Amino acid sequence: MQSNKSKQKNKKLLSVLLPVLVLLLVGLTVWMWWGNTVLEVNRYTVASQKIPTEFDGFRIAQVSDLHSAEMGENNEKLLGALREAQPDVIALTGDLITYYNPKQQIALEFIKNAVQIAPCYYVTGNHEARMSDYAAFEERLTALGVVALDNQRVEIEANGAVISLLGLKDPKFYDNETAFTEEEIVNEQLSTLVENSTENQYTILLSHRPEMFEIYAENKMDLVLSGHVHGGQLRLPFFGGVYAPNQGVFPKYDAGLYSEGNTAMIVSRGIGQSIFPFRINNPPELVLIELQSL
Repeated sequence: MQSNKSKQKNKKLLSVLLPVLVLLLVGLTVWMWWGNTVLEVNRYTVASQKIPTEFDGFRIAQVSDLHSAEMGENNEKLLGALREAQPDVIALTGDLITYYNPKQQIALEFIKNAVQIAPCYYVTGNHEARMSDYAAFEERLTALGVVALDNQRVEIEANGAVISLLGLKDPKFYDNETAFTEEEIVNEQLSTLVENSTENQYTILLSHRPEMFEIYAENKMDLVLSGHVHGGQLRLPFFGGVYAPNQGVFPKYDAGLYSEGNTAMIVSRGIGQSIFPFRINNPPELVLIELQSL
């Protein structure tokens, strides 16, 4: 049997540990809440001899994987950061909504305000591909002034100089239409888009899927803006993202800047989340890119 002295010792230990555990739990809860509501703004400078001098200092804001989240009331925190950044264009790199709980009005209200800040160019993600009414959703986006790049190429002009902006439709849209793999679909789409491109024209690709980086490099993209992986959702110090769709555990392309040959890719950690309802050690992110002519 346990002695009275031993019982008293255990009670004393419990009286010390319990407040510590409560404080740790409260601290963890606050940290989790903060990490899902704070907006982190990360800036990149991308330099190239192919960037015309007229585009030196050209600013691109990238918003990815909104998933109908709200950063502040009516997304005012996100919109305020965009206004402060004064971008020349806003790139929307997929998953504006979550297919099983789309909350379209939140996404559309954000877009209505974003197009007042700068021209918005948009590509789809895998969640849009699983929407039953995606066509109607895209119509509402374009009615607000968004340019939807469904396997399309546009030219952006500044003082007579031009760069190309390409956009890929997410390969998930073709699941029931073809026996080709997603990689084969993306390669075919991109190869067709670059057929008539000017060789020396600086080219930016918007594509939701970072795992296709080798395909983008093979097709000689200069800069790729991507998302999809939510930074791995859970991030560990020194290791990065823990898991990403289409890449698995400890994904190669989870967040930040990557390069292969003459191709650079920036992967946004995105704003919202899906399936797992929390971001851990992984605050929502707004990416700002400035082009630099060499």
